[in-house]
Amino acid sequence: MAATAVRYLRSVGAATSTGPTPVDPLPRPELRAVADGERPPVDPVEFRRVLGHFASGVTIVTAHDPGDRETHEGPAGFACQSFASLSLDPPLVAFMVARTSTTWPRIARAGSFCVNVLGAHQEALCRGFAVSGADKFAGVAYEAAPVTGSPLLDGVPAWIDCRVHTVHTGGDHLIVVGRVEALGAAGPADEGGDGDSPLLFHQGKFGRFST
Repeated sequence: MAATAVRYLRSVGAATSTGPTPVDPLPRPELRAVADGERPPVDPVEFRRVLGHFASGVTIVTAHDPGDRETHEGPAGFACQSFASLSLDPPLVAFMVARTSTTWPRIARAGSFCVNVLGAHQEALCRGFAVSGADKFAGVAYEAAPVTGSPLLDGVPAWIDCRVHTVHTGGDHLIVVGRVEALGAAGPADEGGDGDSPLLFHQGKFGRFST
């Protein structure tokens, strides 16, 4: 499946070279929504409450950090619900990450990432990757994604292997656009199992889709 996806992406002009291209992670300054003495136009608590009514899928974005003089190389990743498809031609996806994230600079060093779409049975896996500072990959099985080598987690219903295409600022977050190099999805669900049922996040709680 992966080989077929790679051949397709090559046919539409997507680059499939394997050399990492580090990306400037952009500075992470002390951020303020408003200047001193100004009043925020929207209360942050109300903002979160209202936007929480929008149900989203959940992913884990991973990369293989090549390391630098002060850090050791290895896998990096974080739980991300702000992921979306962006363009068909060329094939692009996007995710948003806080500018204060300690994982993002590691993904930027790699210049590539894999989006692991989580299934309804993977809530515990998601919670593990949502914890800052922990060894998120302890006991987690994965293999190298076919083009970039980013960690492709075992048992995910779908995955998208990407190079970092562009990075834009968006308030206290960064908007990371990735060019898709390869992708794949699991086969049909087994009768009676969770199968392809996605893990959802709504109003601060995890859930699943049901018909």
